[in-house]
Amino acid sequence: MDYFERKLDDKRRLTIPTELRAEFASGVVLSRGFGEYLHMYPQQVWDREVEPALAGDHIFDEALADLNVRFRRGKITQHLDQKQGRVVIEQHLLDYASIDRDLVAVRVGQYWRVGAPDKIA
Repeated sequence: MDYFERKLDDKRRLTIPTELRAEFASGVVLSRGFGEYLHMYPQQVWDREVEPALAGDHIFDEALADLNVRFRRGKITQHLDQKQGRVVIEQHLLDYASIDRDLVAVRVGQYWRVGAPDKIA
């Protein structure tokens, strides 16, 4: 599965499709994306790929510093609830991505872009 659409419930919970729950068994990391959308990573992908990339090789690399600010500001990490496979998206992330209730998620390699249907091209 490379795409899904969902409606958030009244508690801002996103239900991950059953077919994808094993992918997120290590946990879910949600952060701001490059544009007006969110990135959703399995915890193991964040730990293996994103953290080392954000650490970088040069302490004074401004572009890397900007990426750190973008991805770490408001980043949340949590586990899916075991019963229904849901994750809560905090309000500040919903506001950033202009997500009201309806959202679209599209796989981008090892992570997902999550956003309002009119913002995900």
